[in-house]
Amino acid sequence: MSHLQSLDQYFSQHREKHLEELKEFLRIPSISSLSEHKEDMLTAASWLADALKKLGIENVSVDDTKGHPVVYGDWLHAEGKPTILFYGHYDVQPVDPLHLWESEPFNPTIRDNKLFARGSSDDKGQVFMHLKMIEALFAIEGTLPVNVKFIYEGEEEVGSPNLPAYVEEHKEKLAADLILISDTGLYAPGKPAVCYGLRGLTGVQIDVRGAKGDLHSGLYGGGVQNAIHALAEILASFRNEDGQILVEGFYDKVLPLTDEERQAYKELNFDEEALKEEIGVNELFGEKGYSYLEQTWARPTLEINGVFGGFSGEGIKTVLPAEAGAKITCRLVPNQDPEEIVDLLRKHIQKHKPAGVEITVSEFDKGAPYITPFDHPVIQAAGRSYEKIYQVPTAYTRGGGSIPIVAAFDQILGLPVVLMGFGLNSENFHAPNEHFHLENFDKGLRVLGDYLHEVSNLAL
Repeated sequence: MSHLQSLDQYFSQHREKHLEELKEFLRIPSISSLSEHKEDMLTAASWLADALKKLGIENVSVDDTKGHPVVYGDWLHAEGKPTILFYGHYDVQPVDPLHLWESEPFNPTIRDNKLFARGSSDDKGQVFMHLKMIEALFAIEGTLPVNVKFIYEGEEEVGSPNLPAYVEEHKEKLAADLILISDTGLYAPGKPAVCYGLRGLTGVQIDVRGAKGDLHSGLYGGGVQNAIHALAEILASFRNEDGQILVEGFYDKVLPLTDEERQAYKELNFDEEALKEEIGVNELFGEKGYSYLEQTWARPTLEINGVFGGFSGEGIKTVLPAEAGAKITCRLVPNQDPEEIVDLLRKHIQKHKPAGVEITVSEFDKGAPYITPFDHPVIQAAGRSYEKIYQVPTAYTRGGGSIPIVAAFDQILGLPVVLMGFGLNSENFHAPNEHFHLENFDKGLRVLGDYLHEVSNLAL
């Protein structure tokens, strides 16, 4: 019997038991952003540590940070074989608005072969798959084909503020040949994808201040600067009608797409008409000269996320607003540096500052972009494992979003990162009625089990 047949038999026999165990994990309301759930965070970390110990993982610890703890464990007895560092997170998003949930967010419920609960897709369900895959290999083979290490954090949903320092401090302990993360998704239902790159993120808040207070528009209008007009002038200076960003130097370090990447994206046959219908727009808009996938995966952005100032109540109030502001974020691509982009934004804003106002620019958290070449052996091995189970070609994609800790892993540990997830964009992670398609739970367990065998044959 092949290892794939053995895995299939094991997971089929233990499916109900595994789902009940996953439900137990999902019942813990480990919401990292709310202080009233601090004890729940400790409970979730302890649950994970106990689960690792039951598998036979060694050196398991729940390590304190300045925030929520990190769970670590390892098994290092595959002599001469590569080492995989598994990463995931046990914290979840808040559940508001509660009234939109069709079942209790921390009372896991299966409907239509989907598991509904907060954290089912992002990321407890996928972390749990790591554990059960290891369990299966030990049960079937009595050993593992590779060495494994685990690092699970409790602060991903609040930006992983303490994990980079932990990784830096424990760099030697975390040394490996690759990092495997299951916190992403398939390209589409039934269509697996290996995500080999993520955009970074940076942002600023622009605060514009004019007069010492709002002024009567009849007495002062036409003679004093209006803070909202000044803000609008600055905002309009950021992009042209072709979607190109006009901040000087913004594109200077952008890593261009290769011909192979552009061809791979083209072969995905992305349906722009279906997208327009799904999101309710009559046309798309983006940087001229690039397809939608290229625009959202491999090109940087500058987006205005919010604008505030003046009177917005019922009726009209004839004032010149003294204050106005906007929040702006930029998605960044390799090799853009978040600090450099903020400096360029500051210079651009000062250059375009209208007369009669003062401007303050405040920074937000930053995350660097990340990429592993999609022809890297560990990426291609992941594609092969997907294809054995899903029976269709694997898509090689980049993610338009950001997972800041991925870039930190790259910078601190210098390892290739394999983003090998099993969620779907439709699964309402971060929203009411989050769920996980159990079809992908079932297939994903088998994919991950096969991947360890694929990696064991690589010379890394």
